Amino acid sequence: MNKKSIGKIIWTVFISLVSLATVVTAVYIMVHGLGLVDSLDFGAGAYYYADIPEFQKYVDPDYYENKIPMIVYILIFLAWGAVMFKLWSLLEKKFNKKDANKKNSDNKTE
Repeated sequence: MNKKSIGKIIWTVFISLVSLATVVTAVYIMVHGLGLVDSLDFGAGAYYYADIPEFQKYVDPDYYENKIPMIVYILIFLAWGAVMFKLWSLLEKKFNKKDANKKNSDNKTE
């Protein structure tokens, strides 16, 4: 085995473990009802913050004080969006290139 194939195997195992851990954690949270408030039972919608009565007061700067200015949160949100857009673009290019190569090789064999 060469270094690329070993690295690919390690990466695949790592991604698989992280994915499995994420699913197990999500199921654990749902089974144990973590994060739910007993007095606010909305059924399946209980995990949506918009369903919480008086939700606006939690984002109202007069009610909720934070040490970090709101603009910092907005910038972090926008930066996260930009990073995810770039990642999505790179993945799309990668898979489109693989599809194009596969189509070209299929055309050559015909």
